[in-house]
Amino acid sequence: MVGSADVHPIARAFDSVGLEYERGRPDYPPEAVRFLAEVLALGPGRTVVDLGSGTGKFTRALRPIGARLIGVEPSEGMRAVFRAQLPDVEVLDGSAEAIPLGDGWADAVVVAQAFHWFRQPQALDEIARVLRPNGGLGLVWNRRDATVPWVAAFGEILDAYDAGHVPRTHRGVWKAAFDVHPHFSPPESNVFTWTHEGDVATFVDRALSVSFIASLSPEVRVQVAAAVRNLLAEHPDTRGRDRFQMPYRTHVHWVRRH
Repeated sequence: MVGSADVHPIARAFDSVGLEYERGRPDYPPEAVRFLAEVLALGPGRTVVDLGSGTGKFTRALRPIGARLIGVEPSEGMRAVFRAQLPDVEVLDGSAEAIPLGDGWADAVVVAQAFHWFRQPQALDEIARVLRPNGGLGLVWNRRDATVPWVAAFGEILDAYDAGHVPRTHRGVWKAAFDVHPHFSPPESNVFTWTHEGDVATFVDRALSVSFIASLSPEVRVQVAAAVRNLLAEHPDTRGRDRFQMPYRTHVHWVRRH
């Protein structure tokens, strides 16, 4: 695997949960995608790299803008699902710290649900190398809205298995790299609301696709799945329902290469 040494040990667990990730993770709000395309001037004739592309969820969201798209993803399991979902879009084996593309190759690099895993500032060095002058970098995260009680309870199930060794978006550590990097200033930001609708299986997959849950033993993963099913069956907000709506806040950040 190209750049496999650059991948966080726990992130390697994504290799085994590509299908759960594809089924259980939310898509992205179209208005957020349109906004990012506008601020980065993306459209026909432009070339965009989806870095840490996973199963291609954000790549699919970008298709309406009409730009040339290419994915870069270190996990073979994720790339296999990407190819099944987007057979006409190229996805390369590579990491944020070793992007298999030439200097000045892209008009923009976008990263959805992945930048917190990268080794900064090495990843920013590579992104700056691949970008053309004044090229854009966009970062996107879907984050569960834990102000909703049942969503908070869902998060508590997961957090019980978080040993604190995993870089997580809400901790904000990823922002520090921009404070000192010579090619990028601190990103500007916007937030959009979004809702992910699904059934019990959807949200079991949502839980099982979390990195530190995916790295657990099969026996413990069965316990996590049972806890999610029990939550949906018993919580006052979800009891007696077949479909559920999990609210999200989609955070969009963008910056230009100096």
